[in-house]
Amino acid sequence: MVQDEHYRRLERMYLSAPCNDYFQPRIVVSRGRAEVALTVRRDFYHGAGAVHGAVYFKVLDDAAFFACNSLVPDRFVLTVQFQVHLIRPISEGDMSAVGEVVQNGVTLMVAESRVYDGRDREIGRGSGTFQKSRCQLTREMGYL
Repeated sequence: MVQDEHYRRLERMYLSAPCNDYFQPRIVVSRGRAEVALTVRRDFYHGAGAVHGAVYFKVLDDAAFFACNSLVPDRFVLTVQFQVHLIRPISEGDMSAVGEVVQNGVTLMVAESRVYDGRDREIGRGSGTFQKSRCQLTREMGYL
């Protein structure tokens, strides 16, 4: 199915991004939804011994972003704004974020995401606005 191939290409594009060499995330994309997970490492910590908020932002934004891009078969989506709520700290195990599209407009989209720890407790949430850009999805950006 064409949609399934789009989702697999988005997953490959995500995993090929240079920043993900460092974070080593995992991703699954489906229609209007994306799940991003990563294993917590000590080098993600802030000074108080728990994961820095930048890592929360990354998994929350990535999950929401790819949920949106799953509905746009030919163009790259851009994050316009994203709000993060840090609910509880995490210092071990996996962080698993789930993003879902809540509004799919002509040019703007809205998505929400939640991140959970390994005991399935919500540790953060986010919501954002995403724009359908003019930038085509290409092999050069890893969309293969």
